[in-house]
Amino acid sequence: MNYRMIGRISAKILAVEAVFMIPALLICVGYHEFAAALAFAKAMLCIALASAVLYFVGRKSYRGFYAREGLICVGLIWIIMSLLGCLPFYFSGEIPHFIDAFFEIVSGFTTTGASILPEVEKLSHGILYWRSFSHWIGGMGVLVFLLAISGRGEQGGYTLHLLRAESPGPDVGKMLPRMKQTAITLYVIYIVLTVLNTVFLLVGGMPLFDSVCTAFGTAGTGGFGVKNDSIAGYSPYLQNVCTVFMLLFGVNFNCYYLLLIGNLRSVLKDEEVRLYFGIVFGSIALIAWNIRHMYATIEETLRHAAFQVATIITTTGYATTDFDLWPSFSKAILMVLMAVGACAGSTGGGIKCARVLLLFKSLRRNIHKVLDPRKVQVVRINNRPVSEVVLENTNAYLAAYASILVFSFLVLSTDGFTTTTNFTAVLSCFNNIGPGLEAVGPTCNYASFSVLSKLVLIMDMLAGRLEIFPILVLFSRSTWRKK
Repeated sequence: MNYRMIGRISAKILAVEAVFMIPALLICVGYHEFAAALAFAKAMLCIALASAVLYFVGRKSYRGFYAREGLICVGLIWIIMSLLGCLPFYFSGEIPHFIDAFFEIVSGFTTTGASILPEVEKLSHGILYWRSFSHWIGGMGVLVFLLAISGRGEQGGYTLHLLRAESPGPDVGKMLPRMKQTAITLYVIYIVLTVLNTVFLLVGGMPLFDSVCTAFGTAGTGGFGVKNDSIAGYSPYLQNVCTVFMLLFGVNFNCYYLLLIGNLRSVLKDEEVRLYFGIVFGSIALIAWNIRHMYATIEETLRHAAFQVATIITTTGYATTDFDLWPSFSKAILMVLMAVGACAGSTGGGIKCARVLLLFKSLRRNIHKVLDPRKVQVVRINNRPVSEVVLENTNAYLAAYASILVFSFLVLSTDGFTTTTNFTAVLSCFNNIGPGLEAVGPTCNYASFSVLSKLVLIMDMLAGRLEIFPILVLFSRSTWRKK
């Protein structure tokens, strides 16, 4: 096990995290929120000290960084980054209990948006900014950012293993010949879309601070709002802007690269993109029909239906209305969308449309094998054969997904909430969505759960964001055995 390299990479990540807190500190000073500013200063000092210690431990790191190290490194870094990233909440006293502060920042970094706060408008501006910016950091991944700025990328021998461990989807590869070029391209696309989102919000009259924070939450498909009613209090134009950009950030970023190089045909023929938008428009139509009696006009009905479909399938978690009051059929559709999620290679969570596509194609192949055992069947996506390794990993992912879902649901059931509350809480946190139904609906929060349940939900959020295996590897005894 290359512990020194893991320590060296962790030190770099923590240094980046400390730098990312500087704007929040400056915002606190600008708004004369000096208690919060002091909290950020203390947190940055703690992070800097931790980074220095880890860098000292890993200063003589050597090559030999493989897939196992990549999984362990990603899992550990996200936990350490969250433990230290919650310190401004805790030091400021705005979230006085450490487990609650830890829950809040994990929800931010994993782009979940589940909150323990009943009234977010009471928070200082710097804390609100840090909550929303944590979505933006976690949306693309702080390790991808490190790859983009690192000068050692390819020579370090760790880049592809880190990208594979942190990036969402059944199969991760390079868009460009060098990993650093791939990381830079991903972040450029991410930044450009975020800026465009902010501009469109500003055009609609949203204040600058609200626009930036909302864009961070939309880009990272996170869902932390700066208002108690999320997006409900803003104009229909602003709600529609959020709907469009949530759907855009739910698309595989490789498609945007293909558009940049003029390959529109490949994007239009992409099976995952077709499935994604097919599910979106089909769900909007069904829900709009089901809730048509609840709103005064067709425009309002379609707007709320489109927004909630977009916010759930992309696992963003914003809300314009209390969908917990919708008919059972509409809520059932939303629960299915919670599990399906967005496209692989996007900032969204969930199982991913690519895996859903693979599972159905594998099922069809198995049916054909039963009918004709001697016939060779190859699963293809976009006319390219899918390797058996990817299919096996997809099946393993689904088995792990179901096991964790059941285990977490059983643990939460000890808290005394209803079955719907417990199940949707797990489903929402595991798929990085935020709101569930009933006691964890869009107008409620997670504060009432026990410490044990919060810890389980924290691990669910991390496992969901990191595609399960980096977290499972940390708890495997074989991982730490010397060979």
